[in-house]
Amino acid sequence: MPSSGHERAPRPAVRPLTADDLPWLETLFAERWGGSVSVSRGVAHDTTALPGVIAVLDEQRVGVATYRIDGRECELVTLDSVRDGAGVGTALVDAVAGAARAEGVERLWLITTNDNLRALRFYQRYGFDLVAVHRDAVARSRALKPSIPEIGLDGIPIRHELELELPLPPSPGSGG
Repeated sequence: MPSSGHERAPRPAVRPLTADDLPWLETLFAERWGGSVSVSRGVAHDTTALPGVIAVLDEQRVGVATYRIDGRECELVTLDSVRDGAGVGTALVDAVAGAARAEGVERLWLITTNDNLRALRFYQRYGFDLVAVHRDAVARSRALKPSIPEIGLDGIPIRHELELELPLPPSPGSGG
């Protein structure tokens, strides 16, 4: 039967990050972020040591998210999709939010930089709210990760950390 062009693409499957994923993860982070260290709010994170989820489509890894739970908050430390337009980012955030909610987390938050307009668009469309601008915070982050470039996406100087959050009300029937 001929394709009508209106079939919905399959949604990526999401599974927990395992030790078998680490070589792929290290390569991805080296290519995209200059290494596996991520800095947010003055804290350097070894992203390969954090819990995470992997998105899989057509038996290929197509994305990863790493996160850090601290009490009632969960920081989404990294989110990477290697297949645009396939719902990878949404599937990964859904999985992290679900894992966080299961741990009693009330707030999912993240840091991005002022040059990352694509991320800002994605997160706000998802439902995150911009809650803080940490002016000139990237200069402090460069002390922990000197490889952070001065100029970022679209030729925009990278200067500020932008904090976004998504409240995580308890799931119905969770007793919270």
